[in-house]
Amino acid sequence: MSDKNQYIFGPVPSRRLGLSLGVDIVPFKVCTLDCIYCQLGRTTEKTVVRKAYVPVEDVLTELEERLSEGVRADFITLSGSGEPTLNSGLGRVIDGIKGITAVPVALLTNGTLLCDEKVRAECLQADVILPSLDAGDEQTFWKINRPVAGISIEKLIAGLCELREVFAGEIWLEVFLVEGVNTEAEQIDKIKDAIRRIRPDKIQLNTAVRPTAEGFLERVSAEKLRTIASEIGGNSEVIADYSRPSRGKGVETGAEYVLSMLRRRPCSLADISAGLGVDLGQTRELVKRLQRKGLVRSEGKQKTLFYKAD
Repeated sequence: MSDKNQYIFGPVPSRRLGLSLGVDIVPFKVCTLDCIYCQLGRTTEKTVVRKAYVPVEDVLTELEERLSEGVRADFITLSGSGEPTLNSGLGRVIDGIKGITAVPVALLTNGTLLCDEKVRAECLQADVILPSLDAGDEQTFWKINRPVAGISIEKLIAGLCELREVFAGEIWLEVFLVEGVNTEAEQIDKIKDAIRRIRPDKIQLNTAVRPTAEGFLERVSAEKLRTIASEIGGNSEVIADYSRPSRGKGVETGAEYVLSMLRRRPCSLADISAGLGVDLGQTRELVKRLQRKGLVRSEGKQKTLFYKAD
């Protein structure tokens, strides 16, 4: 089965952004990091080299076509298969989206290239930037994020501080916590120090609720996440499992759209149902058909069954 959605996927229910229509502008798993918690698996090309990985005009044409179908989204989100700031046409993509729709633009990034002034400049037209910070020192950074050579925790933090100085939109900083890796009191104190320097609008604590690159990861308990959020204080919050958004109207529910979602992230039946606006019964039958064709497989995580495209 062909997937006519090369660059646009969803809308996907997001714990942070409501209904998120994804825009994918780098090939699968091209990234500056190889995070142990990545829901897409191991990084296949770890690099800092920026390229025109995909044609900007093709991306914008596909987005315009998708929006013309009546799809509803709370955000157009640059995310997906790898690190979007690696695309050298990032600024043109954001500007182009702004010319197509009034839906706000979110940039989901690991933040590692924001130490580059040119990259920061290309991000400035986004409405919200959602970077990550999972460590407070170099040793833990290498343990959890496994960066490409030349990327350091201090460069990451410095880039986020520089972004704060020039970006007029909101910065929502995600801290992904893995039990026994970056949850000790000393590490949390170091992360707090970095947060004070960065001054994000929100700090959002997350943990492993979906299948991850490394199977040994332990999810941090809700109680412990709340305790850490309290210690960080102020504008910090725990990202609970997504709240099911209202279903979209007039959204195409063909198998190709389901496959485009599942290639970018593992989804439960509820995720697919909410994102594409069909009931659970229809979703279940559709996924079963895709499984019988060998296009989709399932994997359990924390008593929830998630589906991935093969």
